[in-house]
Amino acid sequence: MAGEHAADEREAAEARFEDLVDEMVGCPGVTPPAGGSGFGRGALRWEKKIFAMFVRGRLVLKLPARRVDALVAGGDGVRFDANKGTPMKEWFSLDPESGLAWVPLAREALDFAQVGR
Repeated sequence: MAGEHAADEREAAEARFEDLVDEMVGCPGVTPPAGGSGFGRGALRWEKKIFAMFVRGRLVLKLPARRVDALVAGGDGVRFDANKGTPMKEWFSLDPESGLAWVPLAREALDFAQVGR
């Protein structure tokens, strides 16, 4: 059934994000998602700055705009839209079907958070 398949995919993505959280919280200054409600409830942070989060079943990362442009052009996802109608230039939403590894992308996002803009 289509609904069961979608639920299985969502569960697999959630488990993958949990593995990513386990990997990243070992990095200095990184804190796991706090839960709750609102923007960033499923977010990994470095010194309170969100650099990766799990939103609507997708990994979302804050990366330099040029990197986001390249990933979008490569067909690996889209610019993230926080339901405000305007895609964000430094936020990338990874397509669940993309073959890109999550940990290296999250490390890129962490590096970006650490250097600022």
